[in-house]
Amino acid sequence: MSKNLLITNCRLFNSLKDKETTAILVEGGVIAKIGKIKKGPVTGAPLDAEGRIVAPGFIDVHIHGAGGADALDGKKESLQTISRTCARFGTTSFIATTFFRPNKDNRHLEIAAENVGCDLGGANLLGVHLEGPFISPLKRGMILPECICTPSLQVFEEVLKNTKGSLKIMTIAPEINGSLDIIRGLVSRGIIASFGHSNASYEETLKGIEAGISNVTHLFNAMSSIHHRAPGPLLAIFGTRGLAVQIIPDGVHLHPLVLKFAFELLGPNRCITITDGIQATGLPDGKYIYNGLEYESKEGTARYLNGALIGTTLGPVQLLQRLVKFTNCPLDAAIKTLTENPAKVLGMWDRKGSIAVGKDADLIILDQGYSAWTTIVEGRIVFRKSST
Repeated sequence: MSKNLLITNCRLFNSLKDKETTAILVEGGVIAKIGKIKKGPVTGAPLDAEGRIVAPGFIDVHIHGAGGADALDGKKESLQTISRTCARFGTTSFIATTFFRPNKDNRHLEIAAENVGCDLGGANLLGVHLEGPFISPLKRGMILPECICTPSLQVFEEVLKNTKGSLKIMTIAPEINGSLDIIRGLVSRGIIASFGHSNASYEETLKGIEAGISNVTHLFNAMSSIHHRAPGPLLAIFGTRGLAVQIIPDGVHLHPLVLKFAFELLGPNRCITITDGIQATGLPDGKYIYNGLEYESKEGTARYLNGALIGTTLGPVQLLQRLVKFTNCPLDAAIKTLTENPAKVLGMWDRKGSIAVGKDADLIILDQGYSAWTTIVEGRIVFRKSST
């Protein structure tokens, strides 16, 4: 499939005050020129955006599954399903988020590693994000006990062996004995240590940050809240400049007023919008099975039948809409949380996260209401909204 493309009559997301449209030329999967462009070497008709907004493709660093599939399935076909479903919602790159099961089969991690960088038909798989296994049982949320263990260098080596160089992020609880050594080991290997699923105090959180934690997994969720006599992790998180923070702006994981408060305090440079999406993402509302238990997906929220919240079933474009609505932030600031910020955290800013000459042609063209009209991965159209 050709990686050459000419997009005409589009408006850049960060230049909307300029009413004039522009064009983007893609050659070999890379942005070659932005501005007034003749047809040039591209064969075939150009893609006419008809005045629509074009933005960098979204990067989802925290997604478990979509389209009825999950990274835990341990099948390439499941990763393909997730990849193609992600593309429907504007995602051009994703980190498969899953778990490590000590002393059990972890073939799903090897399958994910084998498919990093492969053509899965939609969004690119960049690597793996492990929630655990070194987390607090008291803050495990939906994570099964079999996916949690005491921190040890032996288990850490097993994790590295199973992920085969694909591990990009590990969520870890710094208060557990042995975690600080693991955090240092992650950082020394260029792997992001992310605070989460933790019962840490303010002081324990700071120690984790000093050891190398540079990211926070789904802010407020699966961590202690603020108390006037026990500040907990949140004050340490808010008070640490440069610490990137994942948010789920669905209005459920974070009440809209809490979301607005956090976004205004952190600013658009520190926030990373994630879906925390599970297998029902992209499927109709209804009842499904996860971890052997029945749950219901309704209006973008997934809960077990006992009411326990387990994730979202929303795509990034839908969360973009809610982030703008709940915080009243500008569109370009909201888009930054899905593009530039995750690209910088992942160390991929030189290739992804913005529309610039020389960068990968990972792009989304937004339709009215900021839904996905067309998704482009390295110059290839991987999703196009039906005209019917």
